Amino acid sequence: MAAPCGRSAPPLVLIALSAAFLTYNALLSSRSFLPLPDSSSFPTATASSRRLAAGSSGGRRAFHTAVTASGSVYNTWQCRIMYHWFKEARRARSGAEMGGFTRILHSGKPDEFVDEIPTFVADPLPEGDQGYIVLNRPWAFVQWLQRADIQEEYILMAEPDHIIVKPIPNLSRDGRAAAFPFFYIDPKKYENVLRKFFPEYEGLITKIDPIGNSPVIIEKESLARIAPTWMNISIAMKKDPEADKAFGWVLEMYAYAVASALHGVGNILRKDFMIQPPWDLEVGDAFIIHYTYGCDYDVKGKLTYGKIGEWRFDKRSYEHKPPPRNLPLPPNGVPESVVTLVKMVNEATINIPNWESYAAD
Repeated sequence: MAAPCGRSAPPLVLIALSAAFLTYNALLSSRSFLPLPDSSSFPTATASSRRLAAGSSGGRRAFHTAVTASGSVYNTWQCRIMYHWFKEARRARSGAEMGGFTRILHSGKPDEFVDEIPTFVADPLPEGDQGYIVLNRPWAFVQWLQRADIQEEYILMAEPDHIIVKPIPNLSRDGRAAAFPFFYIDPKKYENVLRKFFPEYEGLITKIDPIGNSPVIIEKESLARIAPTWMNISIAMKKDPEADKAFGWVLEMYAYAVASALHGVGNILRKDFMIQPPWDLEVGDAFIIHYTYGCDYDVKGKLTYGKIGEWRFDKRSYEHKPPPRNLPLPPNGVPESVVTLVKMVNEATINIPNWESYAAD
């Protein structure tokens, strides 16, 4: 449930925000930042955001799932599929630690799906995203953490292109977050650049874990401390030509990893958190399928990555229109992970009301 406009933010978040800004204004004083958020600047929550915590287990280890989205057709159809499988996983007996769900919509205005998906409307960055839409993500989290009444004590940060394969337990332990290790997040490789944001007095560069903000399960209190620092470092990195060139589209991921290290929040690295077809061939024990890469195969089931295959599933094929129902299944020989992905997309679109009418808009 979001707080009404004009209501002061929860003390925990205000303290966290203030502490972070005092600390990191000193660290990064030569750069431009957003001001400390004020509750009067936030948009009124939608009706569905007032049901954020519906379905929460109420248990001490329950976590709230949050997904940021831009409001584009591309993000929206992914969110609809993601939310379908979230509900399916939570219905299972072993999904008891899965609490509420929120789509954090950083377009600044509600859309036609606010009654289908529990939604909190956040403002985009005041000065724009500089052509990097993901730059809105940490700013959106700062707003949500300040304005929403989040019942659970833990947060799972997820993304629209995540499909939950099975119920997710609370994987965090002993004050440490649980996070997926990305092979392409390599702090040692970019130590010279990262030292601008993680000075040597903070410790070894290995204190920065090879993670992004998603998927991560973290204590709400820890995320409230990290989020404003994550936001400011993301902006600072984007304004730094060297960092912007080095990190490109994963800049915000590096910023989160740095912010987490600066606040002393360690991470349990869980390779079983998710798989990424077509490189991961089996679902195995994974909890999430992340379909960020295109899947291209010839009729014999041979991968043709980098070349459009005779059979393909690539989310980028549906930037302006959602995928149709009943996508053709891949040919024989294609890995189980890809087959499962397409079957789950098809099952979701069959069961989501008005999918075809939305696709026809």
